[in-house]
Amino acid sequence: MKGCDASVIISSNATNKAEKDHADNLSLAGDGFDTVIKAKAAVDAVPSCRNKVSCADVLAMATRDVISLAGGPSYAVELGRLDGLVSTAASVGGKLPQPNFNVNQLTSLFASNGLSQTDMIALSAAHTLGFSHCTRFANRIYDFGGRSGAVDPSLNRTYVTQLQAMCPRNVDADVAINMDPVTPRTFDNQYFRNLQLGMGLFTSDQVLHDDARSRPTVDNWAGNSGVFNSAFVAAITRLGRVGAKTSRSQGNIRRDCSTFN
Repeated sequence: MKGCDASVIISSNATNKAEKDHADNLSLAGDGFDTVIKAKAAVDAVPSCRNKVSCADVLAMATRDVISLAGGPSYAVELGRLDGLVSTAASVGGKLPQPNFNVNQLTSLFASNGLSQTDMIALSAAHTLGFSHCTRFANRIYDFGGRSGAVDPSLNRTYVTQLQAMCPRNVDADVAINMDPVTPRTFDNQYFRNLQLGMGLFTSDQVLHDDARSRPTVDNWAGNSGVFNSAFVAAITRLGRVGAKTSRSQGNIRRDCSTFN
């Protein structure tokens, strides 16, 4: 949470609960971390490359490659980051968007990192890939607003039925489902079409269409994948600069991405 410094890859130990083990990060795929660790090891296995490429840069490039391999845009990744020296679960609170956020809260959080509302909408579309645990949205499909049997009225009713089938009451906390029910393994603008149909998994997704300030952007990108892709590349490039470490007083190049040197 100190920026784009690979702090999220650090493993917890007996004396420190690391960032990745905060509740907000438990849906991050472990095999993704393993891939970055192995890629870094492969680079360092070449003697002339050893200790020259940071885990933070490998993570940024891996993110680009996943997006591209899933059908999204490819783009040049800015390099030169160092790896951070701190990773604590305690530092995560208040730093990540929550599933119940409204547009004001989302815009404010992204603005605190130098990102615009347009950047926020573009980056939210990363939810076209990946999964979420049922507990992150159960309040929308069961007893919404504290009313027995109520569901969030902004949700598509057919989608509610599907979600309830996959996430029954008192489901195991480890159960997770795709965030994009239509094209879960493709990076595309289906995310925005889902919002038009009331099929945003989180409140923080659906509000982007329900709020009149962000709806025109959602509708535009739902019908124009090229414009969305360009906006996403611009936004993720700016995101990659947030808190980047470039001074040796701020970071280093880890030998093992999961542990500090």
